[in-house]
Amino acid sequence: MLTILGFAMIATFLVLIMLKKMSPIAALVLIPALFCVFVGKGAELGDYVIDGVTGLAPTAAMLMFAIVYFGVMIDVGLFDPIVRGILKFCKADPLRIVVGTAVLAAIVSLDGDGSTTFMITVSAMYPLYKRLKMSLVVMTGVAAMANGVMNTLPWGGPTARAATALKLDASDIFVPMIPALAVGLLFVFALAYVLGRRERKRLGVLTLDEVLVEEPAEQEAVLVGAGSGTGAQRVTGGSGGGADLPEETGDDGFQGLDPHRATLRPKLYWFNALLTVGLLTAMIMEWLPIPVLFLLGAALALTVNFPHMPDQKARIAAHAENVLNVSGMVFAAAVFTGVLQGTGMVDHMAKWLVHNIPAGMGPHMALVTGLLSVPLTYFMSNDGFYFGILPVLAEAGQAHGVSAVEVARASIIGQPLHMSSPLVPAVYVLVGMAKVEFGDHTRFVVKWAALTSLVVLGSAVLFGIV
Repeated sequence: MLTILGFAMIATFLVLIMLKKMSPIAALVLIPALFCVFVGKGAELGDYVIDGVTGLAPTAAMLMFAIVYFGVMIDVGLFDPIVRGILKFCKADPLRIVVGTAVLAAIVSLDGDGSTTFMITVSAMYPLYKRLKMSLVVMTGVAAMANGVMNTLPWGGPTARAATALKLDASDIFVPMIPALAVGLLFVFALAYVLGRRERKRLGVLTLDEVLVEEPAEQEAVLVGAGSGTGAQRVTGGSGGGADLPEETGDDGFQGLDPHRATLRPKLYWFNALLTVGLLTAMIMEWLPIPVLFLLGAALALTVNFPHMPDQKARIAAHAENVLNVSGMVFAAAVFTGVLQGTGMVDHMAKWLVHNIPAGMGPHMALVTGLLSVPLTYFMSNDGFYFGILPVLAEAGQAHGVSAVEVARASIIGQPLHMSSPLVPAVYVLVGMAKVEFGDHTRFVVKWAALTSLVVLGSAVLFGIV
């Protein structure tokens, strides 16, 4: 019964948000509360919610201060050179912009933190997507998939969890998987190329005037011409690629962020760069808990870059909307995860799936694990899957002669889809900053992310890795 109710609860949630019948926050809170009553444990709802909130509170704190920190770094101009480089490559060509989104997300994902990746990627690319009237779900989808493949890095989380759960060395899991993951990343780039061509075809013919037009509601972060040349040079949707900007616009063409904004701190550029490198190094080396690192980093960044109290308050207020949206989503998700785990629904669902694996598939348990990782890491937290389900799958595999390390390698294959799960706090940073409905993002990305995971799995099987 709990198995049926668990699947029904998840299905109800997904259907309602994709049909836009409920907001994600309302659905994350009300649907599990209702199903908790159906299970007959309504009296224990408070305990489940408190347990869920307690478990996700450090994540919420990390996201809150990470948004403030990277928001300040964007304000003071730390990422402007990256933005200029990407925009110089992209010009006004939708195809290049989508591919640039995938490349930027993959590069920034090297720090192992999805929230960081999404904040930098969206900040750099959002103005271009808006000016060219491109589909924002293409941006969120491509960024999420690129980050999902890169999330398998040993310091990204899933690989470390798999190694811990099965008492293996993380390098024994990750290093042999590099060829398959590389194929997965190339597939994301190829998919970005296809989606970019589709966007180029859909948009038809654009003029530079249309790209550079100001929108009054977005005066603080706009695309501006580097010069005065805004002639009617055409950007065609054919094979010509991007726009050839008029000579008087300068080498950089467009800027993604206003190069004359009052918050820039060029004299403190290297301080901010070293602070960010130090923060990311400390995060990777685990010198302090990540929430503490971002709390200290945000306080230091605000104090040095904006020593006057009114300026500090202004920067905090400027990023308050993102902080509230993301932290609200995280705490709402805590209700969902708390009820799933507290009532035992997630355990019953997992055991049902494992017990229904045909006996003849035992010798192919690595392949089975790879296939199961796609839906299970979407419907469950990484902790639940790697510490609750993976040991069971590994034990079943060992009974049929399949090594634990093969099962562990296969377990990280579902990460491209996992990064768009409603249980992943970072995805709310992505859709919140991009001003995209979570249901729209889900409807767009699920099929492509699942296909990416299957490409990684197929490559791993072809290379004899699993």
